[in-house]
Parts: sequence; structure tokens; C-alpha cells
Amino acid sequence: MKAHTKYLWFETKKRREYIRITDEVREFVRESAIQDGFVLVSAMHITAGVYINDWESGLISDIDEWLEKLAPARPDYHHHRTGEDNGDAHLKRILINHQVMVPITGGELDLGPWEQIFYAEFDGQRKKRLILKALGI
Repeated sequence: MKAHTKYLWFETKKRREYIRITDEVREFVRESAIQDGFVLVSAMHITAGVYINDWESGLISDIDEWLEKLAPARPDYHHHRTGEDNGDAHLKRILINHQVMVPITGGELDLGPWEQIFYAEFDGQRKKRLILKALGI
């Protein structure tokens, strides 16, 4: 079994952004030379997540609105008593999740026809990273 690791760095211009990273993950899988296995894509910050879905602007807006409805930005989170102002970002990360595993088959990402990989930032405007780890043969 082989393993290959790489980090991607992000510094978003807005507090909340959704960034398609499928091409970067695809290139990483090719660099790894792994033919059969899995790639883990994991946000390494507690206010960011990773998800797989369709790359359609209306859907991305719907996801953002849904997350804001379930975990709205507001001043009364208990977490804010620590001096932070990002309680909603932590909750949004739980809803989206922090990582995905994608199969590698024949040296390529094995995604469904509409599936794309996204980095979801909920407390941006500062440098954060994501880990890519491919395992297989």
C-alpha cells in the first residue's frame, strides 16, 4: 500500500465561501500514482468543511441559505462569551461535515456524473488549510 499527502491553503475574501476543488483533488490523485484506493479530503479547521454535490450556482445558494437558517449568525451564542464571534461557523461545519472519502479507480477520481468536491468556508478571511491523503495500490 502507498500513501501520498498534500495540503491546500485557502484565504477567502468573504466570511462564507464555497470553493470547488475537484480539479485540484483530481490532479493530486494523478500525482499520487495510486491506481486503486481512496482519497481523503479533510478541512483542518473547526469552522470549515468539505462536501460533495452538484456544481450549480442556485444549489450553492440554497445550501448557504439552508445553513444560515439552521445556524444563523447571531450575537447570543454561548461560544461568544469566550471573545469569539463565530459560533454559527462551528455549527455550520457540523452540518456540512469536515471531510469526504472518494474512491480512486484506474488512477482517477471515481465520482458520479454530477458530483463535485467543495471546500466550504464559514469563518474566512484568514489562512486555513485542507489535507489531501491518498491511500491505495
